[in-house]
Amino acid sequence: MSAWLSIIGIGEDGLAGITPAARRLIDDAEVLVGGERHLAMAGDHPAERLTWRVPLTDTVADIAAQRGRRVCVLATGDPQSYGIGVTLGRSFDRSEMTIIPHLSAFSLASARLGWALQDVQCLTLHGRPLDLINLYVAPEQRLLILSENATTPGQVAERLTELGYGSSQMTVLSNMGGDREQLVQAETAADWADPAVSDLNTIAVECRAGPDARLMSRVPGLPDELFISDGQMTKREVRAMTLAALSPTPGALLWDVGAGSGSVGIEWMRAADRARAIAIEPKPERRARIAGNAAALGVPLLRIVEGTAPAALDGLPAPDAVFIGGGITSTGVISACWEALKPGGRLVANVVTLEGEQTIGRYHGTLGGELVRMNVARAEPVGPYQGWRPLMGVTQWRLDKSRR
Repeated sequence: MSAWLSIIGIGEDGLAGITPAARRLIDDAEVLVGGERHLAMAGDHPAERLTWRVPLTDTVADIAAQRGRRVCVLATGDPQSYGIGVTLGRSFDRSEMTIIPHLSAFSLASARLGWALQDVQCLTLHGRPLDLINLYVAPEQRLLILSENATTPGQVAERLTELGYGSSQMTVLSNMGGDREQLVQAETAADWADPAVSDLNTIAVECRAGPDARLMSRVPGLPDELFISDGQMTKREVRAMTLAALSPTPGALLWDVGAGSGSVGIEWMRAADRARAIAIEPKPERRARIAGNAAALGVPLLRIVEGTAPAALDGLPAPDAVFIGGGITSTGVISACWEALKPGGRLVANVVTLEGEQTIGRYHGTLGGELVRMNVARAEPVGPYQGWRPLMGVTQWRLDKSRR
């Protein structure tokens, strides 16, 4: 099918700022789709009009019902930068669409500030939790953040201060590229006084760590005390080795089976851009802790599933990697995880009991893989001296699934 759906990025300068090709697609459209602000820019255009509905999937269905007509979606800036083009691209084949972007808010903001865009961490809080910024705040890091609305800068300033980065410089750029463009700057986030800004704003942050800021690297092996737990968690040293065995990659999905505090799934998501994880945990108090840990450590989009494997695994998307940290002796857990694992995927299981070792020993004999024994001791006070106190030994089974 030839392209019938066009997506046109528009800036604050309206239709005057778009290309002739984009203008032709708008003029020839039989159906215009957009928010009230963008549709008003089309003036007395004779096309049928569709506005965004909640949930957005309803409007996607409305657009699909128009297949075969000339449909034009009016979007803000670059539709492929956290925009509607990404959403529609999941529902329509690329051959059906014509996408003409305008300048993105990130491009405009970097130009206003003189920042090299490739050196900046770009993210959006539009329709997303504020906790996402916890992942990216780091000394000397530069952030560009798309806001939800006019209240977002104040929320970001408060969060930066809570994290020990209250000395970070903040700049809020509103309505960029139009007659109402505005730039408001605070030398420190702690001094942000909630000046009036537009809902359409982008926040620029130059992160400056204060004396109380805690460095939280994205390299796996965060200190145990950063996780709220009941003691049932993969300890720091073992967790670092476990994540190394799992090998997080961008966009990959992990099943964290018997998640406990969620530490492995959380560090998986922190370690690679767009990495996803599903934590499977039967106990409600632990699921609550997982959610709190995920939010505090910047990965609030961690999915938490109630239940016990293998039954709780039914219907979940196929994983790229599986970690089994609990419940491995239950009948069918390993078989279900191995069967669901994508070709080329990795399975890692940690056990501390003799029964757990017997279980992975049987499967190792059948499926192969690698067995590793990990013993860690930490120095602790022994009266006026220091002595080594060993943690429970951990046996780890690592196995890769053939791509053939």
